[in-house]
Amino acid sequence: MSDHSVIERFRNAGQGQVFAYFDKLSAEGQKALLAQAAEIDLAEIERLNRTLVAAGAATGVNLEGLAPAPYERRPENGGDAARWAAAKQAGEAALRAGRVAAFTVAGGQGTRLGYDGPKGTFAVTPLKQKPLFQVFAEKILAAGKRYGKPLHWFIMTSHANHEATEAFFAEHKYFGLDRGHVHFFRQGRMPAVGFDGKILLEAKDALALSPDGHGGSLRALERSGALDLMQREGVDIISYFQVDNPLVRCIDPAFFGWHVLGKSEMTSKMVPKAYAEEKVGHFCTQGGRTVVVEYSDLPMAQQRETDATGALRYLAGSIAIHVLDREFVRRMAKGGEGVALPFHRADKKIPALDAAGNLVKPEKANGVKFEMFVFDALPFARNPVVIETRRADDFSPVKNATGLDSPQTCRDDQLRQYVRWLRAQGVAVETDATGLPKEAMEVSPLFGYDEDSFADAWAKLSPKPQATAGLYLS
Repeated sequence: MSDHSVIERFRNAGQGQVFAYFDKLSAEGQKALLAQAAEIDLAEIERLNRTLVAAGAATGVNLEGLAPAPYERRPENGGDAARWAAAKQAGEAALRAGRVAAFTVAGGQGTRLGYDGPKGTFAVTPLKQKPLFQVFAEKILAAGKRYGKPLHWFIMTSHANHEATEAFFAEHKYFGLDRGHVHFFRQGRMPAVGFDGKILLEAKDALALSPDGHGGSLRALERSGALDLMQREGVDIISYFQVDNPLVRCIDPAFFGWHVLGKSEMTSKMVPKAYAEEKVGHFCTQGGRTVVVEYSDLPMAQQRETDATGALRYLAGSIAIHVLDREFVRRMAKGGEGVALPFHRADKKIPALDAAGNLVKPEKANGVKFEMFVFDALPFARNPVVIETRRADDFSPVKNATGLDSPQTCRDDQLRQYVRWLRAQGVAVETDATGLPKEAMEVSPLFGYDEDSFADAWAKLSPKPQATAGLYLS
């Protein structure tokens, strides 16, 4: 497409303001702006303006007919132990057959942690201070060895951190993984618009662009060629997880088995909410479909509803851990009549050029960003399955510098996990009332990345080490 036709296309769409300064830009600036403009689907922007931004647009969430979603309970909570055992066997068979790939959404920066760099490079482990990426790499490497099939790992970066992420992996020699099994690709971007629907500029040669939300990962998998690579390699089960959660069992045989045995296109993990006001999404059913309703969209009165036993009705909390069928992802990415992730509107303070061409950093929301959520794929999935997981085994994200979901809380949760694994093998460990050991220790995922792999590795140790300060099992 020629430069003139790109500009003409924007003018015809009523978005000619994007090129207001084009004639005054350097050749390099013109090239950069045109490249960004070429990313934009103007028909999509027009539709989003009409449905989400225009006066009278319906932006509320439909809660009619909402009910709590069913889920597969863990055996200790009344679930069927035989079905869980069968699921584990089916998942292990899928791993041995090479059907599984790991997929990490890693576009974020460590800004909220006070850290300058891709969030995946942030150090999280108690003793060795391993970065998040290394924790996942060692889990994936160890699982590949355990099941005799090296796993492919797909990592979605952002335009902001792509080069830094690739350089980090190269510097660390991919943490022992085969370079040919680690695949990076960028997340898509969407332009921000003013409340009038006009695309904003953050500079005279740059659109105000932002990532299209974790739901954009489905489109990115397709556009990057990752799905085609998976198909060539015989991979049809995608283990989706976010980069900020080092506790996640990213290679979980039982999880994959529930997905396989249920002939599911999308399988998700839930944790029972710790309290009614906990800020997690809720697995629900609506019109015969499984949906996730954000905590901000479900009225607090509903969140506090209880059943006859006094337990929360809306108990199943979403923690952004899913298994996706490859061809389901392809179908969602390509879209079509009635099959597409919806975009959500987020009113934001967006630094942008004013009418005089000056950059203004607003004190209140001045425009709209568009983003997609991966859980919005659930209503489109055939045979969706939700399974219960233990929070202590799967969920301790690093989001905030201090307080809840901070490096400190995550470190403590890792230590408690090591204690549980050791005690399951009959090892005495001194702890406080919360299960936190008095001294720091660490278990490398290369030694054990879940209870089973830890038990197998421990059984082979002779002599057995004491659970003392500074213990490192690798």
